[in-house]
Amino acid sequence: MTRISTEIKAEVKSQAQDLLNFIDASPSPWHAVDSVAKLLKENGFKPLIENQPWQFKKNGRYYVVRDGASIIAFVIGNQALADTGFRIVGAHTDSPGLRLKPKAAFSSQGIAQLGVEVYGGPILATFTDRDLSLAGRVMVREGSSYVARHVQFKSSIVRLPNLAIHMNREVNDKGLVLNKQTGLPLIFGFATDTAEAQTQLTNALAKQLAVEAADIITWDLSVYDTQKGSFWGLNEEFIANSQLDNLASCHAAISALLGNKTPDSTIICALFDHEEVGSESATGASGSFMSDVITRICASTSTSAEDRLRALANSFFVSADMAHAYHPNHASSYEPCHHALVNQGPVIKTNANQRYSTNADTAARFIQLCKSAEVPYQQYAHRTDLGCGSTIGPILAAQLGVASVDVGNPMWAMHSIRESAGVLDHSYMIAVLKELFKS
Repeated sequence: MTRISTEIKAEVKSQAQDLLNFIDASPSPWHAVDSVAKLLKENGFKPLIENQPWQFKKNGRYYVVRDGASIIAFVIGNQALADTGFRIVGAHTDSPGLRLKPKAAFSSQGIAQLGVEVYGGPILATFTDRDLSLAGRVMVREGSSYVARHVQFKSSIVRLPNLAIHMNREVNDKGLVLNKQTGLPLIFGFATDTAEAQTQLTNALAKQLAVEAADIITWDLSVYDTQKGSFWGLNEEFIANSQLDNLASCHAAISALLGNKTPDSTIICALFDHEEVGSESATGASGSFMSDVITRICASTSTSAEDRLRALANSFFVSADMAHAYHPNHASSYEPCHHALVNQGPVIKTNANQRYSTNADTAARFIQLCKSAEVPYQQYAHRTDLGCGSTIGPILAAQLGVASVDVGNPMWAMHSIRESAGVLDHSYMIAVLKELFKS
């Protein structure tokens, strides 16, 4: 592995710091979409509403949000859609973790606890002994209707303490095993009974939102780690934070989009919810959101059905989702000829069974983009005897019929509550995605 310079360029460090700040401000998918929308508004993007008419102009900058947790932003290109097609980057706003149940609060021997469900495939043991809190959206009664309000407890109000080794003597030999029903409820205080615990939770939410407790209807609340993102390593070559999978890709995609104001092709950044649980929802990649937006772009630019198909045939989709970095303590877990190294550039992910959408043609196209951007690249394949994860790449490639490649930056501890990645890689990814949007 090439030695990293002891002096990382100011721009590279700044981009990594921007990423950490973005994640810190985005403790739930709903907050992440808000963070993205704020960046878009600051850069002249106009919000669109799905139940209202859309009209566009060349180089117009627009975005649309679906159900608060998915967002698609785009810039209308100078050239005819049929001739240039779309340049699309897709990523996801959700991360594996714990979500509160609708009737979460209860009391056990006077200890107030919160029941949770497991969302996706987190490394559950990493949630123990952390300074945890709650964030998400709350439905609040307003007159005869209701509104969605975002909430975030900034301080740590919940915790999942470990069982002492004196009662779990084999924990260091067999690992920490947590029953998903009985081993994950979070402690948040004291309550004589379940009714009091429920009242305490509702009152806490009402206080955060400055509303009456009686007006709290229900919620979507995620458990998050209050520890801020940080640089680490002798020369601060690495970053650590929650949700690097996949808010790092979201941030890279948006950063690249903002840097191109007059593209020839129509460029799109699509960030979906529910990737970690299969994407089968109205806001997931398997839903109609992407195809709906493309249909309306074509309709509003007077693109015929024939030209729409030509546009898709001329399009290129990059599915950006983090990749597994080589871990020197676990060398046998990796395919020996496909090690992805931190700070060595974006990873092209390939799977013969189409768990990734990459093929030889789309890999070559991405490699050309890397060369144009003067960015190194790597290639990854999973061990054949291990199950391989998937992404939104195959889903949207099948749905739209577009050429697609799966890429991502290498990272350690994927699906831990505290993940790590490389400072240089984030800048590399931004650079190559900018090159895509210029093509």
